[in-house]
Amino acid sequence: MQFGFNLPNSGKLAEPEIMLRIAREGEVLGYDYLTVTDHIALPDMAEPGYPYSESGAFYSLDSAHRRLRLVLAVLVVPHRPAVLAAKQLATIDVLSGGRLTVGIGAGWLKAEFDAVVTTPFAERGAVTDEYVAAFRSLWTEKKPRIDGKYVHYDGLLLEPKPVQQPHPPIWVGGESGPSLRRAARLGDAWYPIGTNNAHPLDSLPRYKAGIERLRRATEAAARPRNAVALTYRVKRYGDAIPAQASDGERRLFSGSDAQIVDDIHALRDLGVAAIDFDFERDDPAAVLAEMTAFKDRVLAKV
Repeated sequence: MQFGFNLPNSGKLAEPEIMLRIAREGEVLGYDYLTVTDHIALPDMAEPGYPYSESGAFYSLDSAHRRLRLVLAVLVVPHRPAVLAAKQLATIDVLSGGRLTVGIGAGWLKAEFDAVVTTPFAERGAVTDEYVAAFRSLWTEKKPRIDGKYVHYDGLLLEPKPVQQPHPPIWVGGESGPSLRRAARLGDAWYPIGTNNAHPLDSLPRYKAGIERLRRATEAAARPRNAVALTYRVKRYGDAIPAQASDGERRLFSGSDAQIVDDIHALRDLGVAAIDFDFERDDPAAVLAEMTAFKDRVLAKV
């Protein structure tokens, strides 16, 4: 099992020297990958609406490393034209020596869409599906021809191709039915956050049920039942979250360090291949202190 950490790329910690320090220290500590989020513009952060916290409030507050993988967590696919995004992602994979994982999602923040995206917010799922299919064509075919509703491309070359073959892994984020079906059709891995208030996967029974829905959807997509790997994102843990989920079961990653170790073991037994944690704090020293302490208290015992 691999373990990752979130690299802050917005707010007061998003300064080059701070990001570089956290990335380097994370690699020294032995983490396997770092994650970066994808927001271009945000509304007033004091307004509720964030789907992954109890209150609805936002949680506040690359070439420098040689081993860490870079996981986009997640790329909001409709934000950029498909050909532009495919080229940018291929470039990142080439420059990193093949260490990119493309986490993807359709997006949820309408105010941001209205400011940035030219395709309709209501069609973001269909746009995402077509763009991801276009990524694959552009990354793997010498002279791709694409004639879809949102993407038209014929006769041009997109070079260099990604280092990874056939292409960088695609981890599909999201917890809703459409997101899960997208993972089943298009994903190399399913990459949910457990604490989505509308579609919670925050207890072991809920997550097991989500995996079974994924497996059925994968079979319905004419793929092998276990074709999609399992990965999981943890935004908050320990005493920072309630001990009980709304289904009456114990909430995953709540409570003591020993309980968190048990949760990691339980997810590993279910086949989860990677888990990442958000260690965001008010200053870089606090971030690094928690990354170090969590490694010693929890991950060293897994």
